[in-house]
Parts: sequence; structure tokens; C-alpha cells
Amino acid sequence: MPTVQIRPADAVTSVRLGLACLVAVLVARSFLAPANVGLIVVVASVALALDAVDGEVARRTRTCTRWGARYDMEVDAFLLLGLSVYVASTVAWWAVLIGLARYLLLVAGWCWPWLRAETPPRRWAKVVAAIQGIVLTAVAADVLPPGVALVALAVSLALLVESFGHQVRQLWRARPAERKPAAAVTVAAVLVVWLALVAPDRLDGLSPHAFLRVPVELLVLVLLAVVLPAVVRRPLDVVLGVALTLLVLVRALDVGFYAVLDRRFDLLNDSYYLAPAIGVVRDSSGTPAAVGVVVAAVLLLAAVAALLIGAVSRIASAAARHRRVGTSLVAALGIVGAFSAAAGAGLATAQTSQLAASQVGGVRSDLADRQVFSQQIATEEQQPAGLLDRLRGKDVLLVFVESYGRVAVQGTSYSPGVDTVLDRGTSQLRDAGYGARSAFLTSPTFGAASWLAHSTMQSGLWVDSQQRYDQLLTSRRDTLTSSFEQAGWRTVFDVPAVTKDWADGRRFYGFDKLYDAHDVGYRGPRFSYATMPDQFTLAALQRNELTPGSRRPVMAEIDLVSSHHPWAPLPRLVPWASVGDGSVFDGMPAQGDSPDQVFRDPDKVRAAYGQSIEYSWQSLVSWLTRHPDPNLVLVVLGDHQPHSYVTGSRPGHDVPVSVIAQDPRVLASIDDWHWQDGLHPSPEAPVWRMDAFRDRFLAAYSGDPIERREP
Repeated sequence: MPTVQIRPADAVTSVRLGLACLVAVLVARSFLAPANVGLIVVVASVALALDAVDGEVARRTRTCTRWGARYDMEVDAFLLLGLSVYVASTVAWWAVLIGLARYLLLVAGWCWPWLRAETPPRRWAKVVAAIQGIVLTAVAADVLPPGVALVALAVSLALLVESFGHQVRQLWRARPAERKPAAAVTVAAVLVVWLALVAPDRLDGLSPHAFLRVPVELLVLVLLAVVLPAVVRRPLDVVLGVALTLLVLVRALDVGFYAVLDRRFDLLNDSYYLAPAIGVVRDSSGTPAAVGVVVAAVLLLAAVAALLIGAVSRIASAAARHRRVGTSLVAALGIVGAFSAAAGAGLATAQTSQLAASQVGGVRSDLADRQVFSQQIATEEQQPAGLLDRLRGKDVLLVFVESYGRVAVQGTSYSPGVDTVLDRGTSQLRDAGYGARSAFLTSPTFGAASWLAHSTMQSGLWVDSQQRYDQLLTSRRDTLTSSFEQAGWRTVFDVPAVTKDWADGRRFYGFDKLYDAHDVGYRGPRFSYATMPDQFTLAALQRNELTPGSRRPVMAEIDLVSSHHPWAPLPRLVPWASVGDGSVFDGMPAQGDSPDQVFRDPDKVRAAYGQSIEYSWQSLVSWLTRHPDPNLVLVVLGDHQPHSYVTGSRPGHDVPVSVIAQDPRVLASIDDWHWQDGLHPSPEAPVWRMDAFRDRFLAAYSGDPIERREP
């Protein structure tokens, strides 16, 4: 085996390799501890400067070799990969594509050997490579304004795409003459397209019969290939491959949406959920996991697109070369499909075409719904006389318990613990002077998107899509909050899940004060998604808004988020006097199970969900019994059912709701609702749609006032 002689230029490149490895180590360490940005930038800068040195040394010593040039290129690629991973985790996830570009080309070379050939040196390619290093280092150093940094990364990536595109074009033109495609490859292409066309859109639809049906679209593809000239067929193959890729993506999203949200993916509205979904992964498993998921999804989509475009092209070219065989095959399969349809066997399917049609129809329906919902927003009944007079002098809290659904209180393996907490809570509240009435509300959402439930409850409108939510927040619709404000209450939102400015909410709801994750003085740890435990949320609200004395009565919406997915790790209740700034909770996250540990076992997931609901209710009941107040009224409800991997398939959208108060006249005002006593509604409890609550509540508590009771 020939040996490789290390020349002076190669020695310089070896030093650069050592520096690139050091950058990689520093970047990897930054995911476990605060990044040493200064050292990363200095080491990368030295490595980039030496990139000019080794080339000059090679030229002066006349030792330029193909091996040395390849060695230099691979070191450059490794350094860029390390820098791009750091920038992706701190600035923009897609920056990692800069570092992956070289390695994606290598992977593609395994599939298409002609991509492994060498191309003549191109000076512009070296310039582009240098630009990548300079831009990544400057962005990592955080010396550029955020907008400038994003633009620089985008331009840098665009230059890289152009450079690699030029190289691929050269290799394509120089590729050896293509051999006649093997029959096995054509058969494999048919199987790939067949599976893509007949794959079900729900997990419970997976069965052998689902994949044995004849896809009509495949027959149409073969017929088009037989009759169309090559100049039309080849670009059409690419278009059809891209279209099939998009439809496969939509079908995969349907599977996910049915599994998590119990409904089909909505093309026009549901792209909104991409950012929140990434945010949940980041909050639950960290930024590296979120970046990894996004990068993996992008690479997977690119691979699927390449596979399907190639498979469609292979089928079309084979059919064009063998027109008689293609026509006979289509006729035979068509006859089989027709006879099976006549016999009721259903062996033929056009479900991909139906999927495309349904998505187009869904977009048209969404566009039409904008007009319908605009009219509903504008149709506003006059506020009742004596607006909320029957609650004069009372603090009223609208408390949402995250993911608290019917499944938590009825007939499941994990509900006995919740049942016990609710029954014990009813007794504890009764001993503290409180009464409660409970029923169910049907939520407009399932598994996620709690803001749809919040806005439905507040506005009295059925807000079941992001489109409706966006429309509503730009309107002047009366809400429960604005009604209390008109009647003289101080209005407050306490939403610990909000981590940035919520201008839309402030403008629409018009609350006097917003408490988010940053302004309640919390100094404790996060618990996955939850920025703080529910116990601290309640303690902070008591401290900030509900202290006894001369003040306006408060109406507050409060979100308890300890029961938010992924339900682990959970905090523990501590003595209320010890809550303080939340540092008492330090160490608790490490003492509980991590989300990764819980989600390895479906039974653990369900148990963790049940325990999270128990914790939220224990916190609320403990707080109420610690601060018994005859002038406190609570409406406590869930926002939606948990994901279907907790609930099972098709569990419905009902959530429990309870009205809690010490003043018996408050509960007597809703006697005609026929809600059940206590916190634990039975299966026979009344069920309303959530959008019905606002008007019924305002009607029940408007009119002749109830005199304030002295504590």
C-alpha cells in the first residue's frame, strides 16, 4: 500500500485540523455549560488564517499535490461544520446547512457514483469557502446586529448553494453514459411510488389490505409516459415527483395530527404550529434536540423528494421505452380494479387524488369561513342590565388547568389518583367554607393549542382554528375580561408560559396587568415546559394582587401549566411560607424522571399525566384552604384533553369545569344550570359547548346585586 508523504504544507494543514477539533470540542461543551465564545472565535480565526498559509507554503516549496488539496478541503469542511452547529444553536437553526453541505454531497455520492468524480479547481469555490468561515466566525462572535447576522448567513448559504450547484452541473455533464436500467431498479421504483400512493393517513389504518390496493394515479402516470413525448414527459416527471412528495408530507402530517390532535392537518392554518412545536421540543429536551429534530426533518424531506422524483422518472422512462408492456399492464390492473369495485372488494384506490382534492377544498372552506366568522364577531348582543352586579366586591378568577380533560376524571387506569384528589379536595374545601358545582365543557381544540380554548371561553365564539383566532384578536369583541373591566374590576392575566411580549393579547383583552414568566420574581428552575410550578404562580398572584385591604376587586385569568406536556419532571408541594422566590424548588427537576425516561414507556406517560393533574389540583386546593375568602369566586376548567397517546383514540373534546365560592348565593345564582355538587363531575353531568359559557355566566351574575360579605 503506498504511503503518503507529509510535506510542509500538510504539516500546516495538520495544525489547522487540531484547531478545528478544538473548535468542535468547545462547541460540544457549549451544550452542557456556558459557551466560551471568545476562545471559539480566536481558535477559529487562527484556523482560517492558516488556511491561506498552507496554500502559500505548498506553492513556494513546489509541493502541491492532489492529496494535500483534498486534505485541506476536508479540514475546511470540518471547521465549517463545527462553527455552523454553534451558530445554529444560538442564531438560526438553518445555518447548520452550511456545515452539512459537503457531507450531504458525500452521502449523495453513495447513491449516484458520478458525484464522486473530481472537478477542475475553481478559484471562486475557494473564495466561497473562505466567506463561509468568515461569516460563521463573525456571527459566532456576536459582533453583528441580529438582522445583519441573518442576512449575512442567508447570503453565505446562497453562495454555497451556487458553488455546489456549479460543481454538480459539471459532474452531471461529465458523467459516463447511463447503462440500461436494471429491471430490479424499476420494480423498486414501482414499489416506492405504490407505497407512497396507498399509505394510510391514520395509524389505525395500517393493515395489509391498505397496501394491496391498486393506486389509480400510478396507472395514469404510466399512460402519460406512454403517450407524451420526452420533451414534455421529463419536466412533468419532476413536477409529479415534487407533488407526490408534498402529498406524502401532508399525509404524514395527517398521521401526526390524528395521533396528537385527533383531527386532519389543515394546510392553510396549521403551519402556524411549527414554531410552537419546535418550542415544546426545545423546552422539554433542550436546544440541541430541537435543532436536531429540525435538521433531521429537513434532510428527511429532501431525501424523500429525491427518492420519489427519481422513482417517478424511472417508471416513466421504463414505460416510454416499453410502451406495449406498459399499456398491457395498465389495462390488466385497470380491469382488476374495475371488477373489484363492482364486486365491492375495493382493490382500486385514488386516495392520493382525493387527498389533494380535500386539501384544496379545505383551503376554499377556510377562505369562506373568514367571511362567516367576521359576521359572527360583528354580531354582538347588548350587555345585560346590571352587568355583573351579583358579583360586586368579589375577586373572580378564571383558572385554566393545562390538559385537564374528561379522561382525567373518568374510567381510565390513571384516573383513580385524580378522582381521590378531587374527592378529598371537595371535602377540604367544604371544611374551609367553600362549595363547588361541576360539569363539562366541550373544547374547540384537542391535545394542544390551548389559546383557542382560552379565546373561546372569553369571547363566546367557537374559535377552533388559528385563522379564527387571528381574526378574533384583531377585533373589538367583548370578552369576560373586558366585561369585568367595564363593570369596574381590575383585570389581570397571569400566564407563566408567556416568555416574550404579547402585544396581540394586550390589545385584544385589554387587561390592566400582565404577569408573565419574567415579572413575578421567580428565581427557581424550569420543569421542562413549565417555567415555574403552579404553587409559585398562585403564591405570586396572592402576593401581587389579592392582599387584603382597600383595593378594587380583581378579575384574573390564571394559567396553571405544571400539567403541560411532557408532564415530567414534576415539582412537589412545599410549605407555603417557604415558597419565597422559588429557589426552594432548586434540585427538584433532577430528582424526578426526565421526559426521555418517561416517554420510553406508554404506561409511564399516562401515569405522569395523571400525577401532573393531581399536583395542579393539590396546589389549588391547598392555596384556597390557606386563604379562605368569602369574597373569592373561581371558575376552574381544563383547556383541552391531553394528546391521544394518553387518552386513546377518539376520546372527545370534553373538559371538566367547576365554579367554587364560599358565598352560597353565588352558587345559588347558577342553580338552573343543574351542575353537580363538588369538584368531581360524573359521566351524567351536563355538557355545554365552551362558547356558550360567556353569555350564560354574564346572564347569571348580572341584575340585582349580592351584598358583599365581610371576611
